Amino acid sequence: MCIRLIDWQDTIAIRHQVLWPHKAPAFSKVDNDEQGLHFGAFIGETLVGVASVFIEGHRARLRKYATLSDFQGQGIGSQVLNAIFAELKRYPVSYFWCDARESAIGFYQRFGMQVESERFYKSAVAYVKMGCALPDGQTN
Repeated sequence: MCIRLIDWQDTIAIRHQVLWPHKAPAFSKVDNDEQGLHFGAFIGETLVGVASVFIEGHRARLRKYATLSDFQGQGIGSQVLNAIFAELKRYPVSYFWCDARESAIGFYQRFGMQVESERFYKSAVAYVKMGCALPDGQTN
């Protein structure tokens, strides 16, 4: 498997299929997709996972993080998140956060992220805000 930066347009199909299959594909686009860093996980030439990160000042936000169902549970998501943390070392980022589906809280906690909000809903799906400070020396 390899993880590399991809164009935002290449994220839409997986975002739609995994996260919001009952919505129109356009629902899976983020307003500022053009400004994000978009990561793709490939097995051979097949894109199997995507994640997008948006940096604002010293904060980085993870959005639209998805792995195709046939490839879930194989460590791909963990490798993508590790690749994101490695890439963020190139930026003056000291805080990383996301709106996490409640079903994924345990996954994010394994990476040092903590729940920082009460439950809220997006299209009837339960979420919480999670975040973590990045290690000392992360900022330039």
